[in-house]
Amino acid sequence: MTDFTHLDKDGRVRMVDVGDKTQTRRIAVVAGRIFMEANTLARIMDEKVKKGNVLEAARIAGVMAAKKTSDLIPMCHPLNISHARVDFSFDVKNHAIDIEAEVSLTGKTGVEMEALTAVSVAALTIYDMCKSYDRAMRISDIYLKSKSGGKSGTYTAK
Repeated sequence: MTDFTHLDKDGRVRMVDVGDKTQTRRIAVVAGRIFMEANTLARIMDEKVKKGNVLEAARIAGVMAAKKTSDLIPMCHPLNISHARVDFSFDVKNHAIDIEAEVSLTGKTGVEMEALTAVSVAALTIYDMCKSYDRAMRISDIYLKSKSGGKSGTYTAK
């Protein structure tokens, strides 16, 4: 039977104690997509959305979300992240925006949840700003592309 790190011997949920872990440089990169109608994508690309610059608002929201992850995810450690980046690229053929976040720090626990949260909230912000044009937008394919640092070492998605 696997020992669950977030449960004590009596099965109660707990925050993992990372006090004895070694501080290392930790980086996580996460990707995601939001699909939409062609005319919605064109509005975003041409900065013609009445609520303002969609991608800059989504970038700010994503970075802010990375910094607030421990307020949203139970038992997630509050981290003093040193860097958060959220970038976008257009997939005109598939009427989508690709979102990528990178979060890093030097610390005792990883930043995967912070990068996942950044991409998720950036996508939600795009949806929120464009829903009056396109309620059928679809957020998908949010996944960990890579992580480095810590005892488990490097991971790269295949």
